[in-house]
Amino acid sequence: MTATGTPTPDGPLARLGRLCFRRRRRVLLTWIVGVVAVAFLGFGYGAPADDDFSGGDSDSARAQQLIEQHFPQQSGDTLTLAIKADRGIDDPAARRKIEQVVADLAESDLTGPVTSPYDDETLVAKGRHIARTTIPLTDKDLEKTAAKPLVATVKEASGDGVTLGLGGYMAEKAETPPQGPAESVGILAAAVILFIAFGSLVAMGLPIVTAILALVAGLALIKLVGHIVPAPGFTTIFGAMIGLGVGIDYALFIVTRYKDGLSKGEDPETATVHSIATAGRAVLFAGVTVVIALMGLTVMGQRLMTGVAVAASVAVLVTMIAAVTLLPAFLGFTGHRINSLRLPRRRTPREARATRTPAERWAGVVQRRPLTAALLATASLLTLAIPTLSMRLSQPDASTQPHDRSSYISYEILAGGFGPGYGAPLIFAAETDTDLAPVTAAVAATKGVAYTTEPRTSDDGRAATFTAFPTTGYQDEATTDLVHHLRDDVLPRTGGTVLLGGPNAGTIDVSEDSASRLPLMIAVVIALSMILMVLLVRSLTIALQAAVMNILSIGAAFGVVVAIVQWGWLGTALGFPTSMPVTNWVPMTMFPVLFGLSMDYQVFLTSRIREEYERTGDTRGSVTRGLAGTARVITAAAAIMIAVFMTSVLGPDIAVKQAAVGMAIAVLIDATIVRMVLMPAVMELCGKANWWLPGRRTPTPTPAPEKVSV
Repeated sequence: MTATGTPTPDGPLARLGRLCFRRRRRVLLTWIVGVVAVAFLGFGYGAPADDDFSGGDSDSARAQQLIEQHFPQQSGDTLTLAIKADRGIDDPAARRKIEQVVADLAESDLTGPVTSPYDDETLVAKGRHIARTTIPLTDKDLEKTAAKPLVATVKEASGDGVTLGLGGYMAEKAETPPQGPAESVGILAAAVILFIAFGSLVAMGLPIVTAILALVAGLALIKLVGHIVPAPGFTTIFGAMIGLGVGIDYALFIVTRYKDGLSKGEDPETATVHSIATAGRAVLFAGVTVVIALMGLTVMGQRLMTGVAVAASVAVLVTMIAAVTLLPAFLGFTGHRINSLRLPRRRTPREARATRTPAERWAGVVQRRPLTAALLATASLLTLAIPTLSMRLSQPDASTQPHDRSSYISYEILAGGFGPGYGAPLIFAAETDTDLAPVTAAVAATKGVAYTTEPRTSDDGRAATFTAFPTTGYQDEATTDLVHHLRDDVLPRTGGTVLLGGPNAGTIDVSEDSASRLPLMIAVVIALSMILMVLLVRSLTIALQAAVMNILSIGAAFGVVVAIVQWGWLGTALGFPTSMPVTNWVPMTMFPVLFGLSMDYQVFLTSRIREEYERTGDTRGSVTRGLAGTARVITAAAAIMIAVFMTSVLGPDIAVKQAAVGMAIAVLIDATIVRMVLMPAVMELCGKANWWLPGRRTPTPTPAPEKVSV
């Protein structure tokens, strides 16, 4: 027994907490040396990002393989120079400027031969005010910023009645600025929230320092893991968001339990051991839930999504380990000084405990009208989820970029001169035993096709290809419908095997494959998370409640994302240049992350409620006390997560912005409507059935040691 009369904590976690507390100098030194070593290896020798989402057995993937095999000169990256001359491209001054730019681009070490629009009439639009030319890049393994000098050359040449824009994947990447200080802003926002929650600079600093050390190690490990499991470029930002958010939150829950223990008269070591044995156990369950949810991405069958799953899981695992090893060491250094450098408080802790908190009063309101509260909360979530029914998936292209970028200027010029479908070419490929003449004629006659190019045979004579340009743009739903019509109706009538590929068709294939596999991933994530929840709280009812409520909150978040991104509501205010479909990887990554994070809050709340129920046998009082004991910390944790996610909106990546906004909204909904209204209402309605588990009798309620007024 401890000095306060409570049982001495025991078990693996309690022993781990005690060991880290007593060997704090050794633990801290090990962490510092380990983080420095991993950072040196990861940031110095980590794997480069892999943004090639192609692959698989789709038509577009097989078309790309055929082109790469027989048209190697066509398979590399290219840039497109778009030209607009107010007085026409034949104006002497305009011609001198245009020819000089073409010559400068051709002289670069990065580019191959460049054809002047003055040497090929097909590169000039009607009216001769708009022209274009293609600039091949000689190296397939260029750095993403390698095209910056080319973009600068084009920008500097614009003016005096001539507008120039450089488009293409490499131009877009070269213009995209680095993520910038988003994580720093998130850390600052988290520090402010923690200071308000704890009222102490020391208590504020522990979760921040713990999370930062874990984040550095996690990001470095993500780079190293990329050698084994490749991941796309957004993975680092994504991992930083999740790692920083959960890292601070996990440390916050443990520090809160530690402070509670000190306030009850426990010595620092006992308070540390208690916090690791209770809150630390919840942290491990919550973290494992997030990891399992993330690993559900492997069900999608896409190699880069598997890379995202592994990388983000590594970041979460490091934060979990830091929370139960590094943080106890820090607590050993601080001891009773955890409350040092604090804000003045109007009430003493004893006065605060003697007064009913707002959370207790709110729980009483919900529990008096549980059916009404549950119906109102559910109706609100379902209403927010309605836009999800109209969700469309795609990938950002030049038309969705900020309008001051050269890639958008190029898109706008080309769309004006050659039609909006110029940026959405449909590339047809076939082996030479197929006659492409009737295919080209049938495609050209199809409604929605602006024009086609002449078929071209490969140098080895074994394959042929031609391109069709739709009348609609990359992001238009009509372009998607055209691709399906060509594949399902037009090509089968022409005979032979003709594959329809190109960047637009590839995006459509990936998006539809993702949408078809999403239900399976959702089912796997829910099933595995429920098993963990049952093991933690020993109740099938609560696990089912958690799954249903999490699905409702995530559906509501999806709906809000569609309204903002696709419908354009408040999109400009949040940094989206225009309305656009939701990026195809956003829903598939949002769901497991949000489901895991929602389970986090469910774990911390229900584990406290379970402790109270095992002590008293009173469901209503347990819910009230559990909510009162966790409301402030869950609110602070949610506010930190929202701040971390929303600071990513400051970054330049359109797709990351979508994910960040969606996850911030989901956490807000979960911490308010779900945890403060729906969950206590449903638990009140279920009563003793909350603790039902097949094959186990519900414990007989025992008299509570104190009466709880609700």
